[in-house]
Amino acid sequence: MTPPPRLAVVTTPPDRSVTRLHRLVRQREALRPTFQDAWTRIANAADDAALDRWAEAVIELAFVNAGPACLIAFWRASAEQQAGLETHAAVGRSAAEVCRHAGQAATLAALDALPRLARRLPPQEMQAWWRALERLARAAPESVSPAARAVERIQESCGSAHGFEAFVSAGLKACGGDKGKRRAFFALEDPAARQVLDRLAGSIGFAEVERPLKVLLTALFGEPPQLRALTAGADRALPRRANIAGPLIRLPEVFRGVPAAEATRLYRAAAVHAAAHQAFSGPPVPVGTLKPLQLALTGVIEDARVEALAMRRLPGLRRLWAPFHVAAPAGFATAGTILARIARALFDPNHADDSGFVEKARALFAAEVASGNLEDRAMSRRIGGLIGNDIGQARLQFDAKGYVVEPAYRDDNLGLWDFDDPSAPVESVEVAVDAVRLRQTEEPEEADREREETEERRGAAGRARSVAADDRGVVVARYPEWDRAAAIERPDWTTVREVAAPPGDPAVIERLLDGEPGLRARVTRLVRASRIGRAGVRKRQPDGFDLDLDAVLEAGIAQRTGELPDDRLYRTRARPARDLAVSVLVDVSESTRDRVDKGVTVLDIERAAVAHLAEAMTSLGDRFALSAFASAGRDDVRHVRIKDFVEPYDGGARSRLAGLAPGLSTRLGAALRHAGAEIAGIRSHRKLVLVLSDGEPADIDVEDPLDLVEDARRAVLGLKHRGIDVFGIGIGAGTAGAGAAVFGRSNHLALRRIADLPARLSECYFRLSRA
Repeated sequence: MTPPPRLAVVTTPPDRSVTRLHRLVRQREALRPTFQDAWTRIANAADDAALDRWAEAVIELAFVNAGPACLIAFWRASAEQQAGLETHAAVGRSAAEVCRHAGQAATLAALDALPRLARRLPPQEMQAWWRALERLARAAPESVSPAARAVERIQESCGSAHGFEAFVSAGLKACGGDKGKRRAFFALEDPAARQVLDRLAGSIGFAEVERPLKVLLTALFGEPPQLRALTAGADRALPRRANIAGPLIRLPEVFRGVPAAEATRLYRAAAVHAAAHQAFSGPPVPVGTLKPLQLALTGVIEDARVEALAMRRLPGLRRLWAPFHVAAPAGFATAGTILARIARALFDPNHADDSGFVEKARALFAAEVASGNLEDRAMSRRIGGLIGNDIGQARLQFDAKGYVVEPAYRDDNLGLWDFDDPSAPVESVEVAVDAVRLRQTEEPEEADREREETEERRGAAGRARSVAADDRGVVVARYPEWDRAAAIERPDWTTVREVAAPPGDPAVIERLLDGEPGLRARVTRLVRASRIGRAGVRKRQPDGFDLDLDAVLEAGIAQRTGELPDDRLYRTRARPARDLAVSVLVDVSESTRDRVDKGVTVLDIERAAVAHLAEAMTSLGDRFALSAFASAGRDDVRHVRIKDFVEPYDGGARSRLAGLAPGLSTRLGAALRHAGAEIAGIRSHRKLVLVLSDGEPADIDVEDPLDLVEDARRAVLGLKHRGIDVFGIGIGAGTAGAGAAVFGRSNHLALRRIADLPARLSECYFRLSRA
C-alpha cells in the first residue's frame, strides 16, 4: 500500500544584500545609470562578502531617507576605491547614522567631502573620523555641514581621527547648548576653534612658554615683564608678530606654521627683542609727516639700534637672534625684501650685500654710532627718512597693509608711534588701524590687569574679573579653566557666586569643642608651644648680650681705612614673629551628606575639625579666612563665606559655620583660584590655602572627571607660582589618587578614617605653619 504523501516545508535562504540592493535600484530609473557604472567598477575588485556588507550599508542609507543625492555621492566615492570597500561599508553605516540625526543636507555635505578625506587618511583612521562625525551629529546636528565644508582645514591641523575627536569634544564643551556658537566653531569662524586646531597641530603656544619667558626677562632686564597673549579676533587674523603697548609685551598665542622645536626659541627671541624696545626706545612719538615706507624703515633702524644697545650690555644675545636673519641678496627686489636685507646687514657687519640701499643704510648707521648717537632714538628717524626717500625715488613697490616685519622675532613696531597725531597722513594711520582697534578693545581689561600685576605677579591660576549679579547669587568673579582634551585654557569659563551662609546655632560649635576635651587640651598645648617658639639670633644690633664678630671686623677695617665704622656691633636674641595668612576651603558637596558613624555625617566631622582649627588660629593671632564651596556647573560655582581675613572669629562666624548644609558638586579648580585671588591681596610673609574635601573634583556638566582633576592641578601650580602654598586633606581612602594628582604627594594627606580628621587637621596646620 502506498503511504499517503506528506507536506514538507521548503526553506529558501534569504536574499543576499546585493540582491536586495539591485532589486531596490531597479525600481528607481533615475538612479540606475549611476549605480550600474559604480557597481561595475566596485564588483570587479571585491569579493562577495565585502560586496554584501557594502550593499547592506547602501540599503541602510536608503532606508533612513538620505535621498538620491546622498546615494549617488556615496556610490561615486566608493567607486574611486581609495580606501577599500570594507572601509566604505563602515562609512556608509556611519553616514546613515549621521542622516538620522542631522538630515539629508548635512549627510550630503559629509559625503561630498569623503573623497578628499580618503586621500588624506588611512582606512582605519577614516572609519574613526566618521564615528566622531556621528557623535557630532547626535550632539550638534546643525554643526555637521559646517564641519564637512571645512574638513580639509580641520584634517590638516588634526592630522588623525584622534585629533578630530578631540576637536569635536572641545567644540561641544566650549559652546554648550548654543547652536549659533557651535556653528561658528565648527565652521572655523570662532577664534577658539582656530586656537584648538593650532594646539592639535602640535604647536608650542604662549601658555607653555609664558612662565619661562618671565623668568628670562626678569633675569636679563631686572624687572618682571607684563606678558599677554595676542589672539585672533572676529575682525582680524591671527597676529604674526609681537606687539608692544606701553608696559605690555603681547606675543602671538601661536606662531602658526612654526615647528614645535623652533617655537620656543622664536618666543624667547621675540620676548627679549620687545623687552629691549621697552628698555631703550622710550615712549611712543608722533608720526608727523612720515609715509608708511618711512615708518617701516624707521622701525627697521630702531630695531637695529635697540639690539645694538642690548648686545653691548649682554653680548650673548647675538647668538639668540642671529639664526633668524636669513634675508639674502637675491631674487626680485621689492621694498619689503630691501627692508629685510637692511635688517640683516645692520645686525651682522660681516654680511655681504651689494645693494646700494643696504650699503647706504649700513654707512649711515655706522656714522651715527661713531658720532656717539647710538642712544639717541632720533637717529632711527633720520636714517629711515633718508633711505625711504631713496627707495621712493627708485619706484620700488611697497605694500603697506601686507608688509610684515622681518625677521620673525621682531615686533610689528606699531608701539613706537603715536597715531593720534592730527598731522599724520591718512595712509600712515591706515597702516595701524588693526593695532588701534586692538588697543581700544583691550584697554579697560588690561588696565585692571596692570594694576593687579603692580601689586603681585600673576601666576597660571588665573585672574578674577568682577561681573554683574543675577538671581542665582552675587557673581563675584570669572576664572579660566583648563580644557584637557584641547590642551588650552579657556578664559572666563567659570563663574563664582557669593552665596550667603544660612545661619545656624553657635552653641553647636561649642558643643563640638566640649565633646572632644582631649583634643581641645592637645590643641591648647600645641598653641602654647608655638607661642614659645625658638629664639633666633639677630646680628648687627646697637646693643645686645654679645659682640657680633663679623660686624666688629668690618668696623675695624673701616676704621683702618679712614671710613666711618658702623656702631651696630652686637647680637641679641628674639622670638620670631608669626607672619602667616591662611585660607581654609571646605568642600560641602552632596557627598558630605553621607553618614559615617552613629548618624554623624562627613560634613559634621569637617565642621568639628574646622572649629578646633579656628580656635587654635585665633589663639595664635594668625590671620585666616574660612569658606565653603560647591558647584552646579561651570556657571554656578558657589562660594560661602564663613569668615574673611579682616573680621573676627566671633558668634556670627560660628553661626555661619554651624549653618553649612551639603549639596551640589565639587569644581575644585575654580574654588582654588578664588581662594588664591583673595589671599593674594593679604600682606603676609607666608600664605597658605588649606583644602578639605571628601572626593575627587566632579561636576554635572563634565563627563570625564580627569578634566577637572587636571584643571585643579593647574590651579594649584598657578598658586604656587604666586608664592601661595597649597595643601589638601582628603577624607576617605578613595581620595588618595586624585588628591596626590592635584596637590602633589608631599602636599596631600589622605585619611582612611574620617573620624581622625579633627586631630589630624590641627596637627597638619601646626606642622605647615612651621615649614
